[in-house]
Amino acid sequence: MPSSEQVVRHFQEELEHLKARLLEMGGLAEQQVQLSVKGLVERDRDLLERVLLGDEPLNQLHMEIDGRCFTLLALYQPMAVDLRAIVSAVKINTDLERVGDLAINIAEAARLYATHLAVKKLIDIPRMATIAQGMLRDALDAFVKRDIELAKQVLNADDTLDGLKNQIFRELLTYMLQDPTTIEPALELILISRHLERIGDHATNIAEDVIFMVSAKDVRHHSTEDRPGSTGWPPA
Repeated sequence: MPSSEQVVRHFQEELEHLKARLLEMGGLAEQQVQLSVKGLVERDRDLLERVLLGDEPLNQLHMEIDGRCFTLLALYQPMAVDLRAIVSAVKINTDLERVGDLAINIAEAARLYATHLAVKKLIDIPRMATIAQGMLRDALDAFVKRDIELAKQVLNADDTLDGLKNQIFRELLTYMLQDPTTIEPALELILISRHLERIGDHATNIAEDVIFMVSAKDVRHHSTEDRPGSTGWPPA
């Protein structure tokens, strides 16, 4: 029969393996987002098709990670921060799977956009993609390192992403009002900006889970005054 020290060591090894698989899934999701936006900018239908057909590895990892989490909960009945880490991993796993779905949504909209003449040079949408991917990467790093400060940075970056989405909407609305032939492709670009904003929302969810995991503070649904950088942060 294994000793308590062996049980603890084996649990920690399994927890580290779980984190590694989450990072792998995050990398795949981020790559899907990057390729979908690259396909949009370059009007590369083959690249977009690659994104549309590339969802299976993410789906497989999603199921595997859930299984690992439930096994750890059942076998070891962890307490305190370890319990919060596994519960957070289940939620993060779902967020990453949805990021993969959003990358496919972007590729589908980009494929439709490519059937029209370009409305304008794409500048802000690639910027949104870069910010969203960076948020995702930082949120996962914060999870692995249990880094609350890095998680707070992710929450702050969400405002920049929202501002860009609103800017894109206003600019494209101007094009649509001036030239009705731009309405259909402009709507696809607006949809893509919305998908990128949602990816940022999922990164924010992960960052909030990190703060809960480390500090046991639930920072969801708090007012702006309670956000990072305010005197009331974190909420009491």
